[in-house]
Amino acid sequence: MLMVTAIAPVNIAVIKYWGKKDAQKNIPINDSISGTLSTDVMYAKTTVYTSSTLEKNRFWLNGEEQVFEGTRIHSCVCEVRSKSDETLPHLTWNLAICSENNFPTAAGLASSAAGYACLVYALGALFKLKDELSSIARVGSGSACRSMYGGWVLWQKGTSSMSNDSVARPIASHEHWPEMRVLILVVNDNRKKHPSTIAMQNSVTSSSLIHYRAKDVVPHRIKEMHLAILTKDFRKFAEITMKDSNQFHAICLDTYPPCFYLNTVSQAIIDLVHAYNDYKGEHVVAYTFDAGPNACLYMLEPVLEEFTSIINYVFPQPADIHDNDYFRGLTLPRKPVDEMIVYDMDLQPYNAGKLKYIIYTKLGEGPKLLSDPKEHLLSEDGLPL
Repeated sequence: MLMVTAIAPVNIAVIKYWGKKDAQKNIPINDSISGTLSTDVMYAKTTVYTSSTLEKNRFWLNGEEQVFEGTRIHSCVCEVRSKSDETLPHLTWNLAICSENNFPTAAGLASSAAGYACLVYALGALFKLKDELSSIARVGSGSACRSMYGGWVLWQKGTSSMSNDSVARPIASHEHWPEMRVLILVVNDNRKKHPSTIAMQNSVTSSSLIHYRAKDVVPHRIKEMHLAILTKDFRKFAEITMKDSNQFHAICLDTYPPCFYLNTVSQAIIDLVHAYNDYKGEHVVAYTFDAGPNACLYMLEPVLEEFTSIINYVFPQPADIHDNDYFRGLTLPRKPVDEMIVYDMDLQPYNAGKLKYIIYTKLGEGPKLLSDPKEHLLSEDGLPL
C-alpha cells in the first residue's frame, strides 16, 4: 500500500484563457498570465492511494463518489503512467483518489485548476515522475497548468502540432512583488449556470471578437503584462488586468447565445474600483472577473486598509453573519471609513448582504506534499475518512 497527499493553489488570471483550438487536449487559442494565490488560505487537497489488493479505481470529490473511468481524472492518470518508469511495481495497481476544496466548487473561483494541479502533482509523487507536469495538468483543466507554479505564471499556447509545448512557465516568484495583495469579493458561491468548458467552445464557434482578441490583442498584452510584473509597475498592471477582464466578458456577451457571468453587484464593484482610482488620481486597485460574478481585486498593501473600509461601507456586512464567517483568509485590517472619503466620492451604501463574504489573501507557492499522515483523506483501506 502506498499513499500520498498534496495541496495545490488557486490561480487568478490577469490575462484570460478563453477558447480552445483543441478541446480534447485543452490547447488554448491564446497565451495567458496569472497570479498564484497562497495555499495558506485557498487550496485543493488530494490523497492518492494504491494497493495491489484494490479491486477497482475510485474517486471522491468533496465527500461524494464520482465516476472515474472515461473522465479527465482518468486521462490524467493515464498520462502520468505513460511517462513513468515501467518497472515500478505499483504502476498498474488500481487507485483510490479523494479530493476536496476549502472553497466553493464550480463557482468561478478556479476550483478545477487547483484540483487537477493537485491530482497531477500527487500522482507525479506517487509514480516518482520527474518530468515537466504542467502539460499533464492541462489535460485535466486548461488553467490547471498555471497552478503547477507559484507567483506569476505564463501559459504558452504552443505551436507544436503534438501540443507538447503548450505548457506553463514561471515569470517571477511570489516573493518578487511582496506588497501585492488580493481581495476576493464573493457575490455568489453557487455552481455557475454556464460551465466554462461548454461556454468557451460556444464563444469559439459564434464570436468574432474572440478571434480578434487572440490574434491582435493578447500578444501585445502578454508582452506588456510580462514587463509590468518584472518592473512592478502597478499602474500598467492594473490597466491591462481590467481591460482584459472587460474584454473577456464582452466576448461572453458576443457569444451566441450569450453567457451572463456578471450581475448587478459585479457591475457595482467595477464602478466602485474606477471611482476609487479616479479619487486617488491613478490606478491603485485592479479588478478581474473569471467566469462568475465574484470579483478578484489586486492591490498593493499600503492601499488595503483604506479600500477595505470603503468596501465595508458600500457593501455592509449582514448583522446575522459572524465576523469569522464573513472575513476569511488572512487577518484583514478594518477601520471605519473616513467621512471625507464618503463625502468626496459621494459613496452610497447598499443594503447589507450584497456580498456573501470576503477572502483576503496574497500570492504564494505552487503545489506541495503533506508529510503528516493526519492530513490524508483516505484510510489505510483506501476509503474516505
